[in-house]
Amino acid sequence: MTRVTRDFGDTMQKEAVPAVSSDVVFTSSRFPNYRIGANNQIMETKEDPKVLSMKEVVARETAQLLEQQNRLSVRDLASKFERGLAAAAKLSEEARLREAASLEKHVLLKKLRDALESLKGRVAGRNKDDVEEAIAMDIEQLMKEVQEARRIKMLHQPSKVMDMEHELRALRAQLSEKTRHYLRLQKELARTKKGGESVPQFYELEGTETLGSYLEIQPCSDIVPEVSKCSIQWYRVSSDGTKKELISGATKSIYAPEPFDVGRILQVDIISDGQHITLSTTGPIDPAAGLGTYVEALVRKHDTEFNVVVTQINGSHHPTESIHVLHVGKMRIKLCKGKTTIAKEYYSSSMQLCGVRGGGNAVAQALFWQPKQGYSFVLAFESERERNAAIMLARRFAFDCNIMLAGPDDRAPLGT
Repeated sequence: MTRVTRDFGDTMQKEAVPAVSSDVVFTSSRFPNYRIGANNQIMETKEDPKVLSMKEVVARETAQLLEQQNRLSVRDLASKFERGLAAAAKLSEEARLREAASLEKHVLLKKLRDALESLKGRVAGRNKDDVEEAIAMDIEQLMKEVQEARRIKMLHQPSKVMDMEHELRALRAQLSEKTRHYLRLQKELARTKKGGESVPQFYELEGTETLGSYLEIQPCSDIVPEVSKCSIQWYRVSSDGTKKELISGATKSIYAPEPFDVGRILQVDIISDGQHITLSTTGPIDPAAGLGTYVEALVRKHDTEFNVVVTQINGSHHPTESIHVLHVGKMRIKLCKGKTTIAKEYYSSSMQLCGVRGGGNAVAQALFWQPKQGYSFVLAFESERERNAAIMLARRFAFDCNIMLAGPDDRAPLGT
């Protein structure tokens, strides 16, 4: 009988399945795919080269995720930037509107003034003068409109100003009368000190010794020669008597004190039939009340207008009585009739301006103006105050231009 052992199976298995070496290297990390072919033959399916490994799949998906994250970050950043830009534009527009709304009247005027000054600075020569004249004309037109409005208001709405003006005129008249009475007493007192009636008095000075009035030589008896037949010369003397100035052209029996005469004594020499008579004021000429304050107010203006009538041109009588306008400015004086300029000159050493030195009882309202050599006017003002204000104002502006504005030969004092 045959004997069967357990090692038979193991021996057959060992012979049928060869051993696998540990050094075997598989071509793929994946388990191979098989398929059943013809005749039930098992065949290995070849690996698709397009199929990616797990590592490559993970790397590709990671790259895609990173790219998607970057795209999302740029989109968010662009969105935030657009929102910030829109907000900044809105804030800028609001700030601009607030700035425009905050511009008040004085700011606009300052910008306009700066623009005009800039334009004025870019213009030179004759064009600059034209620009200045145009600006001055605009200002003059505005001043005229304001004055006209005030005049209409005064006509249609009487106020206390008119009453005050009438009171001032009455007070001036009373003051003038009392001053004349005072001067008369002063003269009688002076004659009494000289010996009373033993000293004959041929002529005397009549008038108020103040700026705005006039002095006239009057005979004291009927036996003396007429004043018109006498040789006359007026002088201004310092209050202490140390300086004596001849007043050129003052050779008439009437003389109206002008601003240069304030604080000085006026003296007149009368020569007739070999007799030399000297008369003088009792004291220095007094200033006109309120005139200094009035002139100081006018100095602040760029240009002041005075209504005048031309009575003489170059020494010849001018028959027309039409109203002219004398412009006294900081740099020049201009005489106009309507829109026509009669004379316009800057302050210079050849210009002369003073009170008229002789004439009728309206002499206190007239002045002599020589714009340049060989060309002169005699102008009559509406009042004595306006005439003296024009003289003082013009001399003030001329002095600011280093020009001494005076009458003929007013710069040469004589010895006593």
